[in-house]
Amino acid sequence: MKNVSYIFPGQSAQHVGMGKDLYENCPEAKDAFDEAEKILPEAGIKKLCFEGPLEELTQTANSQVCILVASVAALKALVTSDKGPHTKIGDFVRGRQGTRVVACAGLSLGELTSLVAAGSIEFADAVRLVRRRGELMEESSRKNPGSMASIIGLALEDLKKVCAETGAEIANLNCPGQIVISGRKESVEKAMPLALEKGAKKAIALKVSGGFHSSLMKEAADLFKIELDKVKFSAPQIGVVSNVTADYEKTPDEIKDNLVKQLFSPVRWEESIKRIASSDGGVDIFFEIGPGKVLKGLLRRIDGNLKVHNIEKVQDIENIKKM
Repeated sequence: MKNVSYIFPGQSAQHVGMGKDLYENCPEAKDAFDEAEKILPEAGIKKLCFEGPLEELTQTANSQVCILVASVAALKALVTSDKGPHTKIGDFVRGRQGTRVVACAGLSLGELTSLVAAGSIEFADAVRLVRRRGELMEESSRKNPGSMASIIGLALEDLKKVCAETGAEIANLNCPGQIVISGRKESVEKAMPLALEKGAKKAIALKVSGGFHSSLMKEAADLFKIELDKVKFSAPQIGVVSNVTADYEKTPDEIKDNLVKQLFSPVRWEESIKRIASSDGGVDIFFEIGPGKVLKGLLRRIDGNLKVHNIEKVQDIENIKKM
């Protein structure tokens, strides 16, 4: 029996064509897309995922819900591939034959996907929530224009000093040597050259529409809390590690509180992965479920000994069967 962790991507993993292969070849994945289409017919999720255009798909309100749906479709395809169909996503937490799913985590919006996988929230509720989350973040971005930048090769304490001087904020602690800063455009623009002066190898402006995971998102967080309070959450049936605490969250109230804080707090991804890897019994395999390979790259830099498999297409699942 192998211990497995499911991890789910966040915004920026989107690409035109995501999920199409699974939709055309896996009934369970098709069901996920079709259900989402019925829940949000105005969003045009299938068309955006399969055909784009990329500019429209990349808009925060669209990309977040599309990534969620594509990720859940991939999850359904994986866990039903040798067990037969299930009727509730909560049933999926038992995983595939020969494996035991011991933990889930997701990068930013991926945390909501992980809560679906863990049976904490229904898929339909997650689709509505993530759509609203993206809309609120877009609205906050218009009111409070911001940006983000990836700082490569500078120690956290040194980058904190840069932020203190410029007003930028720490947004993502992704992996050793890679930290994302966020905040008002002028603050981030001042922080980038200063970080280079202090020894950073690179300072790369990110193509995002706002200053996510910073204080600019507090208004969005307050409004998102209202949406969260309308939805029923259950205790996860398997462990879910929060971006905010880098530790397991257990109660519905704790989960909701962390989802609110997550919008304006740093994403502690490196610590989250280390927490999962050091859990009782350890983890043999991480499955990055959904579009892209961003998380696999981050995990390799966090610990080169971690085994990570991407699950995005039918061939990926066939490869898993041969393991």
